[in-house]
Amino acid sequence: MQSRRILIAQGGGPTAVINQSLVGVVLAARGIPDVDLVYGARNGVRGIVNEDFLDLGQETGSNLELVANTPSSALGSTRDKPDLKYCQEIIQVLQAHQINHFFYIGGNDSSDTLRILSLEAEKLVFPLRCIHIPKTIDNDLVSNDHTPGFPSAARFVAQAFAGANLDNASLPGVYVGVVMGRHAGFLTAASALGRKFPDDGPHLIYLPERVFVLEKFLADVKQAYQRFGRCVIAVSEGIHDASGTPIASLLAKTVERDAHGNVQLSGNGALADLLCEEIKSKLNIKRVRGDTFGYLQRSFMGCVSDVDQREAREVGEKALQFAVHEGRNGTVAIKRNGAYSVDYELLDLDVVAGKTRVMEDELIAASGTDVTDAFRLYLQPLLGSGMPDGFRLRAHPVAKIRNTSG
Repeated sequence: MQSRRILIAQGGGPTAVINQSLVGVVLAARGIPDVDLVYGARNGVRGIVNEDFLDLGQETGSNLELVANTPSSALGSTRDKPDLKYCQEIIQVLQAHQINHFFYIGGNDSSDTLRILSLEAEKLVFPLRCIHIPKTIDNDLVSNDHTPGFPSAARFVAQAFAGANLDNASLPGVYVGVVMGRHAGFLTAASALGRKFPDDGPHLIYLPERVFVLEKFLADVKQAYQRFGRCVIAVSEGIHDASGTPIASLLAKTVERDAHGNVQLSGNGALADLLCEEIKSKLNIKRVRGDTFGYLQRSFMGCVSDVDQREAREVGEKALQFAVHEGRNGTVAIKRNGAYSVDYELLDLDVVAGKTRVMEDELIAASGTDVTDAFRLYLQPLLGSGMPDGFRLRAHPVAKIRNTSG
């Protein structure tokens, strides 16, 4: 029987639980007699072409468990998006090291890389098993109920808006919080789970699934401000006009672009500042503040969903089981069943690769500026246990003595 030689890599943006998946593969592999070695590639696929490997077989179980509970990518990551030539270089390295099982923990681009690799390996009659382990805080992988990393990031967003709402209630004004999400609004929508009382914010939620009209936005803000005496707003970084142009690039005089030519939406506070300026100048509201959550929501320590941790570990374990027992390429998918439990399936890479899930219409309120009860029911169990709760003083006013006319 041919020995199994395993390589694991992590790609794309880090999450709070991505190392659970890494450790899930490593520890599960230790229970399989014909596994010869388990390597980890530093900095994703870039580490493979550079042959920058770590021998994970020499890690102690105790340290692996500590790493599993540590946010961000322990192996490092990359934003490289391999084309055919790049993938051919990867295969040459895998052949040289006699790697026959490759597990890539990542999002859409990672699944597409595995799709290309599996096709090339087949042409070369190279017995390579390619397994995609899902992760993304954007929750935008199709055919998944949700993806590891999203629940913890959603927990952070919900708690952050709960806190921002309390702050805003103490010193009323307008608050704008910009949340990650270029095409999918799941993470921004999670802000709704920070509400407790009927007048709590966010009072308005703007998602990339709906066209953003600046004039309508200003009218919404004015109405909410008049109704509540304040206004808390959650905005996705990916909001755009009817032509698909990002609002950040429409309002800004200059825009940054990433390595792929996309308008840089994360890592700067441009959109929040621009929207705040529009509110100040057009609505004449003096106290207007904005925050960009940026990278904080991805790997925030101490704000991790225990449900997310458990499932991220299990997708790693199931990835190895699928590779060993089914011997085919694929992507592990989370499927919900019952009141709340999940199963795992291995889907063909073509099902996920190159596709983007967005929020379904039934999760978005008819107004376009809120979510439905269906979304709240969908997200609630993912946030995990021990969510903090806020309370209010009960109003027992004392009768005035001097200012009786007020």
